[in-house]
Parts: sequence; structure tokens; C-alpha cells
Amino acid sequence: MDTRVQHVPPRRRSRRRVRVLFGSGAAALTLTAGLASPLNPAPDEAQAESTAVKKTLTVAVAQSVDSLSPFLAQRLVSTSIHKLMYEYLTNYDPKDNDTVPGLATKWEPSADKLTWTYTIRKNSKWSDGKQATAEDAAWTFNKIMTDEGAATVNASYVANFKKVTAPSPEKLVIELKKPQATMTSLDVPIVPKHEWEKVKDFGKFNNDDKFPIVGNGPFVLTDYKKDKYVKLEPNKDFWRGAPKFDELVFKTYKDQDAAVAALKKGEVSFVAGQPSLTPAQAAELKNVPNVKVNDAPGRRFFALATNPGAQTKDGKKFGDGHPALLDQKVRQALFLAIDRETIVDKVFQGHAVVGEGYIPPRFSDYFWKPGGDQKLAHDPKKAAQLLDEAGYKKNGDGKRVGKDGKPLDFRILCHATDPMDKSIGNYLKEWWGELGIGLEVQCLDNVTDPWYAGEYDLAFDGWSVNPDPDYVLSLHICSALPSKPGATSPTDNFICDKKYDDLYAKQQAEYDPDKRQDLVKQMQSRLYDTGYMNIIAYPNAVEAYRTDQIKSITTMPSDAGNIYGQDGYWSWWSAVPADSEAGSDGGTSAGVVIGIAAGAVVLIGAVAFVALRRRATAEERE
Repeated sequence: MDTRVQHVPPRRRSRRRVRVLFGSGAAALTLTAGLASPLNPAPDEAQAESTAVKKTLTVAVAQSVDSLSPFLAQRLVSTSIHKLMYEYLTNYDPKDNDTVPGLATKWEPSADKLTWTYTIRKNSKWSDGKQATAEDAAWTFNKIMTDEGAATVNASYVANFKKVTAPSPEKLVIELKKPQATMTSLDVPIVPKHEWEKVKDFGKFNNDDKFPIVGNGPFVLTDYKKDKYVKLEPNKDFWRGAPKFDELVFKTYKDQDAAVAALKKGEVSFVAGQPSLTPAQAAELKNVPNVKVNDAPGRRFFALATNPGAQTKDGKKFGDGHPALLDQKVRQALFLAIDRETIVDKVFQGHAVVGEGYIPPRFSDYFWKPGGDQKLAHDPKKAAQLLDEAGYKKNGDGKRVGKDGKPLDFRILCHATDPMDKSIGNYLKEWWGELGIGLEVQCLDNVTDPWYAGEYDLAFDGWSVNPDPDYVLSLHICSALPSKPGATSPTDNFICDKKYDDLYAKQQAEYDPDKRQDLVKQMQSRLYDTGYMNIIAYPNAVEAYRTDQIKSITTMPSDAGNIYGQDGYWSWWSAVPADSEAGSDGGTSAGVVIGIAAGAVVLIGAVAFVALRRRATAEERE
């Protein structure tokens, strides 16, 4: 599953701020010389037509695109590309993750917060020249609400919607069944109605049969070859200003070493890894001329997931997960045998933080960690005791066997493109072997198919987490389960727990920031105790780019953040070619500081409202 979505030191902000905003204005604050603010078009010099040689920014990626349809895609590479193609109602400030305008210029709730009205900007056009309107947004949301195929990955955003209408081209109205704290973070790509209403089966349409693909984001997708490349060109009419490179290419490399070699030769501009570079690769690249390594707190966690018994929404069981893993004591024994400190020190070599709760410490508002007796610290003796209690005792050969006499052997899904998976798999094989448990590490190019089929015992898992964690939390609610065996669905690991579901519903409807944070922490505690997932580490975002090709580029957050897989399109939209006169003077800087005043929210009766954000990344399975 997108698996392996990263983190570390908590950020400056200790808690989400309560903001009262009046009117509809949004002002740019600061920007590096020559660069556009995300709220303002690019400066004239950047908009001027160039007669120079075509400037291409090539990004080496390890993941394959699962779908070019924003209604189906879950992998990080795919959702990252969709953020470049389509506007969302709102966006994230690359400086501090606060809400800023996207397709909507302002938004206001009714007094009871059950009706939200969004003002759609007048200066957003589809790449075929037609105006983007509220009707496009209403059609997008209504399609997800009424079509099972269209609801494949984004159903949680609209599950509480009662009605969505577009009274005028510039007014979108969403009526809710109950209050929803994520209304300023509906991270659903808005698509052009006049193009997508032609689609007959949203569950099968991959949006890859006609190019260029019509969109209204900063880039237009012009060409695609499966497992080869995705090509995009600047949207010259993008309301925030056109990107500065002439072409953006995502090039697929199944071998991460080959991608690193291509960067050293100058054949690609940027390498992210799967999802990060290995410590050895990063160390090697630090000594390469004209290469900058960006090593910063990421936004992902790395976890071990167990198969809780794959099932559909109506309770139909499928797959072949090992029945021993239905026993909480067995699951906890496996986790107790894992030495997280060793994994961080030996595998990540310090480029990560030891894992604890589900939300990485980068998001300090929601970060939680177990304490006291709740914590499953490294304790092989206790692990052996739990296995004995569960009825899996060692035989004369030192193997754990059940009451049926069968040895306790597991399989674990491993991403063949991720060297870290393989290394950690070897450690688990050793540690569990000492307990008398066998482990087969199954490293595959495609882990998605067996995962959806429920044909696994354990798997390396991970997701990108957004400033508002609602989306990643929704991956474990019962309604995220597939409608039929093997079907694509938002569920991460087939978890369905009523107590967790109740907490999820409460946090989604809670506007008070402190109360909502507490509910989210209770959800993490519950997820931890059930033992179907265990967070091993929060990896850094370790990536690299060529300074003789990229002069400057925005990290997120701008202080010390990631470039690839951002909450928004800031990195590739802001990237300045090395031979360009635009941009900051610091050609080797990993970040371009961009400040933005938050998008305006008009509050009826001047009542304070908390702008709460959500999502992950959709991003991301595998």
C-alpha cells in the first residue's frame, strides 16, 4: 500500500491556531527575489517568452503510476501528479501548512456550520480554454457521492455531505448532515465536467487514452507511457503564474541505484527514492559536484501491518491470512521482538526517528506516544511468554508449533524497489527466528494485487500524513472496506473496529482544536492496542537534485522540509532553472522561502472558526 508514507523532530508550532478571518482578501507576505508568491502570479520577467533551449526538469521515481484518474489513484507518485494537473478548493501554505485559496477564493459557514458557501475564482480556466466554474466542483463532488467507482478513494470526504449545488458559476454550496471540521481541506481534485461526464465506468477509466489531459493546475499532462514516464508542460494560463521549466518529466526507475547513477551523470534533475534514498546513496551523493542532498523531517511513517482477516463491508471473509495473527498476543509478541532502535541506527543510519504513534512527530498537534505498561518496548522474553500463553510453544527443534502441530511460519510483503524493506525483512527474520517463528520475505514489484486480495500475513506499510490527519485515520474505518473481495478500496489493512469508528466520527465533527486533538490521540491509542499495525520508524525525506539544473526550489515546510510528495504543487511549480535569471541567488539552497497570508474565511456573526486540515496522501498505496 503506498506504503512507506516519514518524520522527525516536532516543528515550531505547538498547536493548531484558532484564526478569525474577515473579508475575502489574501495578501502575499514575503518571497525570494524573482520568485512568485503562491498567491500572486509570477513576475513579468518569469512570464516572458524565452528563445533559449528547452529546459526540462526530470524527476526519477521508483513507483509506477497506478492510475491517472483522480477518482482511482492512491500511490504517492500518482496523487502528486494530480496535484499538478487539477486545482482543489483550497491548498496548504508551503511555509506553515495553513489554509490558502485554491480554486475557491473564500469560504464561509452558516451559523450552525451545516452549510458552507465557497466563492469560486473567476481567473481559473481549463487548459482547453473553457472557464472553470462552481458547476465543475459540484459535479465532481456529486459524482463521488452517487457513483461507486468514482468514490473508490475519496468517499470519506463526502460521506457527510447532504447536498452539493452550484447556484451560480462563482458560488458552490455544500450542505452537511452534521458539522464537519475538515471543510477547509477537501483535498479532492476538481475535474472538468465537460470532459468527465463522457466517462461511462469510473471504476475502470484510467484517464490515459487521450492527451493532452484537460486540467486547470500549474501543469498540463501531455504524454504517458506505463512504467516509463509521465510528461507535463506548463499551463501558461495558470492563475498563480506559469512554472519556469519548459517541461516536467517523471521518469520511472525500478532500480534505485540506476536512478542515483542517472543523477550523477546529469541524466535526471532530481531523485527521491522509494520513498527515500538509502544512507549509503545519500552519503555518496554528498561528494558529487553539483548535487545537493536534502535530508529533512519527512511526513511519512514506516510500519509493520498484520492481516486482521480480510473482509468486505458486509462481513464476507476472503484471502489467506494466517489465523494465528487473529490472536492479539501473537501480534504483540511479534512487535515486542522488534528492536526499533537497531533499525533506526543500522538500517536508516540515523535518518529516521523511532516510531511510536500513528501520526509522526512533525505534526506536533496530533502526535501521540504510548507510555507505561501500554508501550510495546523491545522485550524478547515477554514476547516468548506471550507466545507460550497463546498456545504456540517450542518443540524439540526450537520451532513454535500450534495445537495442530503445524509450525508457526509467516509471509511478509516487501517492496522489491525499496532496499530498506529488504534490510528490515532480514532483521525480522533473525529476531523472529530466535523466537522459533519462520518468516518468508516476499519482495515483489507489485504488492498491491496480493494486498487487495488479502493474500498476505504481514506487510511493510506506510502513508504520507497531512497536517490534518483525517484522511489517514479514515483508512481504518469499517466503511473503507471493499464492497467485494479483491476490489480496490480506501482501506489500508482491512481493519474494522467499532470503538475506533465511534472516535473517528467524533473527531470529524469536533471544531474545538483541543478536544479534537484529544480524540485523535485516543484513536491512535486504540489502533496501537488492537495491534494490527505497529509503527517502526518515522523516516526522513532524503532526496537529491542537481544544482546545475535546478537553481532553487521550495521545500515544505520552507524551514526544513521535503521536496517530493508535498501537500500541494509548490516544489515543481516554483523550481527555477539553473541558467535562469529569475530565482534566489542561493543556487544550492534546498528551500525557497515563500510566505503567504492565510485565505480569508468569512465567519457569520464574527464567530471564530478553526481552519482544520486533512489528508494524506491519498497518496498512496504500495
